[in-house]
Amino acid sequence: MEAKPCIQSLTVKNSFVLPPDTNGHGTLFGGQLMRYMDDVAAIAATRHARTPVVTASTDSVDFLAPVHEGSTICLEAFVTWTSTSSMEVFVKAITENLLTGERTVCTTAFLTMVAVGEDGTPLEVPPVYPESSEEKWLNAGAAERADYRKKRRKESKMLAERFGADFPWDPTHNHKD
Repeated sequence: MEAKPCIQSLTVKNSFVLPPDTNGHGTLFGGQLMRYMDDVAAIAATRHARTPVVTASTDSVDFLAPVHEGSTICLEAFVTWTSTSSMEVFVKAITENLLTGERTVCTTAFLTMVAVGEDGTPLEVPPVYPESSEEKWLNAGAAERADYRKKRRKESKMLAERFGADFPWDPTHNHKD
């Protein structure tokens, strides 16, 4: 497969922040912002792989600034690194007050997307290469982030096994010592 530049997967999405998307404080629900992030990451990854993708993981999402009702939210995403079937996608979200022009980064995150075939099995993706200094910086740290994700996934599987799928939660009967 022929390698592609990071910029080729660039995806930008803008939306007004309307009342149905906000909480009692008049700011965008965190879950709504995460939904936007997942959507823009999936578009960038699909654009890179030219095949359907699924979300494998989302790294820490820290809400750095509120996104107020009436402002806009702009999300930018692109593939920063690839493995055999997975792609690391960097997402940056910026809120803008259209009346004042003030712009603030409200969050950044990395999402891992996996290319899949019709039967749901992983498919190989083309390599990606960075060109700008920012892309090179993100790409240089990607292997270390991927190792961290693998360790975190093992811990998540251990938690799932320990706590199981029993319902309802009953701490008097769910001991697995």
